[in-house]
Amino acid sequence: MGNYLVAMEAAWLVRDVEAIDDAIGVAVSEAGKRLNSENMDYVEVEVGATGCPACGEPFDSAFIAADTALVGLGLEMEVFNADSEEHASRIAKSEVGGALRDVPLSVVEIAEVPENED
Repeated sequence: MGNYLVAMEAAWLVRDVEAIDDAIGVAVSEAGKRLNSENMDYVEVEVGATGCPACGEPFDSAFIAADTALVGLGLEMEVFNADSEEHASRIAKSEVGGALRDVPLSVVEIAEVPENED
């Protein structure tokens, strides 16, 4: 059994917003509140990054149309004592998905965390 760091991305919808920075702030705040209300303060929440199609430089994952924003959030949590990467992925999606109901969620990266040798 191993420990894994699971990175996920979520698509967060923010209504009645005019500026990208406001949309990002609302999305991160709302996601954090929902996770904290479920005592899941161990899940890290940040705005995601999307690569520019022209130059490849990353920029914040947020788009506004008709005063409605779609913000890509990056979520990260450590899963302990999982049987495999797939098992860690299922555990993370189940835990975070339960707190963030009706929010599209996908696993983007899984890395095994080496155990501390004391």
